[in-house]
Amino acid sequence: MNIKAQIPNAITLLNLFCGCIALVFASEMDFKMAFFFVALGIFFDFFDGFFARKFNVSGPLGVQLDSLADMVTSGFVPGFVMFKLMSNDACFGAESYFSYLGFIITLGSCYRLAKFNIDERQSDSFIGLPTPANALFILSLPLVLLTTEVAFIHNILRNPWVLLLITALSAYIMNAEIPLFSLKIKNFSFQKYKLQIFFLLVSIIMLVVLHYLAIPLVILTYVILSVITNLVQKK
Repeated sequence: MNIKAQIPNAITLLNLFCGCIALVFASEMDFKMAFFFVALGIFFDFFDGFFARKFNVSGPLGVQLDSLADMVTSGFVPGFVMFKLMSNDACFGAESYFSYLGFIITLGSCYRLAKFNIDERQSDSFIGLPTPANALFILSLPLVLLTTEVAFIHNILRNPWVLLLITALSAYIMNAEIPLFSLKIKNFSFQKYKLQIFFLLVSIIMLVVLHYLAIPLVILTYVILSVITNLVQKK
């Protein structure tokens, strides 16, 4: 057995393991720990590909494992968290079947992951929002509710129709034909990567000032900047 070839696969399985743990915490309404383990899983998701390229052991098994692990950590968990949010008595109510519509996020994630595996256009940048970014967006919503006292934000995130809209937009934006600019900076060139540098600086400032509230805002900023960039480049 080639030990080097199994290192990326082992890291991918750690991603899956983190997703399973996150699911347990989400079921217990411990959204902070659920967010932590999803973020940790995404961290492992980044490094499995890094080591596969470093050891030159990329293969079809790793590709399939990666998608299956992401399906849990970045697909099922955010769908389940939205289901829990919609199950809140302040929303549709604990007995309402409408809360199951939160799993539309999981369906959208599954379609996105399958499409990504056969789409050769997404080697350096993305078309549609990646599932890990979408997962962080959804997982951050209950944390915003827990850590902010702004009544306006509470009213929005406890409104069942707003949550349904977020769910639908989440599934759509993951699969939309919207090119998103790459965050990879291969060499330090301000002129070449000024958009990426600007985005990273704005993101850091928002995280320092707004904490958990910054997470959905950072992801929204990423999508909006990408759309604006696409429009400018077309002119």
